[in-house]
Amino acid sequence: MQIGYARVSTFDQDLSLQRDALEAAGCERIFADTISGAKANRPQLAAALDHLRAGDTIVVWRLDRLGRSLSELIDLMTQFNKEGIAFRSLTEQIDTTTSGGKLIFHIFGALAEFERELIRKRTQAGLAAARARGRKGGRPKLLDGRKVAMAQALYDSGEHSITDICQTLGVSRATLYRYIKAG
Repeated sequence: MQIGYARVSTFDQDLSLQRDALEAAGCERIFADTISGAKANRPQLAAALDHLRAGDTIVVWRLDRLGRSLSELIDLMTQFNKEGIAFRSLTEQIDTTTSGGKLIFHIFGALAEFERELIRKRTQAGLAAARARGRKGGRPKLLDGRKVAMAQALYDSGEHSITDICQTLGVSRATLYRYIKAG
């Protein structure tokens, strides 16, 4: 069974072109979203994915209708492959039921892996450069040594409530308890 998926970003746009192309391609059922592709929650895409079974083919008018990023497309393609679902993109003429389509799919996979590796290496190089400049990673401390001493003194005096100490220092109860030594 061929299942179509169409998407437009706004209500001002029209789905007719995509629907016509998907019907002409032989799609028996078409799911359509009117939502930005940047949104992770696309209800009709989720419904289409739930509807697909092994041996089915999901058909889109263009690749960017299915996903906005290469990594998202690769994740979906990998999911389709695992579940025995074929994929067709009409505009790009990609069809994973053919050997040429499988080749394109594997090239996309290799590019995505290459992209992830580049990002990982750039991140590591950036962190190493920051460390070399004396910068530490992680969140900055909310309380410096002077404020910790003040918090401890206020707590130890017993004259102030935890709420008052927190409001004075501008921290939550959990943060205050992390810094003071209750004893």
